[in-house]
Amino acid sequence: MRITKVTTKKGDSGKTKLGDGQTVPKSDLRIRCLGSIDELNSFIGHAKVACEDDAIRDNLVQVQNQLLSLGGEISLPDLKHNLIKMENVKFLESIIADLIKVLQPLKEFVIPGDDEFSARLHVARSVCRRAETMITELNAVETGKKVWIQYLNRLSDFLFVTARFHLQQIRLTEKQWERSG
Repeated sequence: MRITKVTTKKGDSGKTKLGDGQTVPKSDLRIRCLGSIDELNSFIGHAKVACEDDAIRDNLVQVQNQLLSLGGEISLPDLKHNLIKMENVKFLESIIADLIKVLQPLKEFVIPGDDEFSARLHVARSVCRRAETMITELNAVETGKKVWIQYLNRLSDFLFVTARFHLQQIRLTEKQWERSG
């Protein structure tokens, strides 16, 4: 796809086009899902600029590319395209498995905010969970793909585990929930 013009003024009426050319209101659930995926990608980019680990940064770039593919699929209601596949889910699962091998087990919930990069990952994780909820809603009212939900579910796990791994690498003890009463 080549983007030759950013300002088209075609959306000024509150409508937009899906990837197949179909015109829908900007409030359409599919469009809101696309916006949520775009927001998630932006927050991952925001986290990435605070990352000093080349391997983690490379993984985040790969995720950003996969999110653009996911958005492409969501924008095409015919479901003929397979840009997000189980291999993308397996990619995340593989990284999670490698990182968990070196992490201490959790005893309580984590309180985000121990350093800039991990805090940004936690924001991206929470946005990812919202995007997953929206995609689940889309799949309930229209034909969708289960792999979209699986991918986003694994992505939120990946972001969580990566935040924990990062803190361990820089030797910060993550804050955990202190039960009151």
